[in-house]
Amino acid sequence: MYQSIIFDMDGIIINSEIVSYRMYQELLDQYQHDFTLSDYAQNYSGKNGRQNMENLIKNYQLPLSLEEGLDFVTAIEEQFIQTGIETMPGVYELLSYLRDQNYEISLASSSTRDRAVKLLTDNNIIDFFDHLTFGPEISHGKPAPDIFLLAHSKTQIPKDKTLVIEDSEAGLQAAFAAGIPAICVPDMKKPSQELLDQTAFKANSLTDVLTILQSKD
Repeated sequence: MYQSIIFDMDGIIINSEIVSYRMYQELLDQYQHDFTLSDYAQNYSGKNGRQNMENLIKNYQLPLSLEEGLDFVTAIEEQFIQTGIETMPGVYELLSYLRDQNYEISLASSSTRDRAVKLLTDNNIIDFFDHLTFGPEISHGKPAPDIFLLAHSKTQIPKDKTLVIEDSEAGLQAAFAAGIPAICVPDMKKPSQELLDQTAFKANSLTDVLTILQSKD
């Protein structure tokens, strides 16, 4: 049924959302601000780093420039990356199945290229991907459709034969705005029922996604 899959990365392929939360938590702790996991999931999950930093500086009135804030959290994340950030459960099995079935496999991540490529390379999965698209290539981040429109344009597969795999509300909104069917695998926050009702399928894990695709092929 489907011939092309476009993956989000953080929270879908790489178990990095908790790392992002800890980065922002450590930054805000420097200025005596509380920052809960719920705050992160509600307002920052699934969005690009520059957008999140702009919002953190504004919402918490931090005495930092955008670049100073980004440098701070980048240094923290580099420590996590050196230690290693694992993949989400079921990634290898799903990617192997897609490759064996000759799907086009794409990545559409709000991340920078260097960061994403290192994470994918360190986890030995970068060679599964036929196309890579990153946040700096577009003008507007999720929930705008730009990243999925660009990722789709790199394939030769019609939109109705393409499936986006996302975890966040912003990501689902971007996929729907791009006119591409999506499946949600929630990570930190379950999207609203209104958004879930618009998905092509419902899944709790990448293992569920594999089962769904196997039943359709």
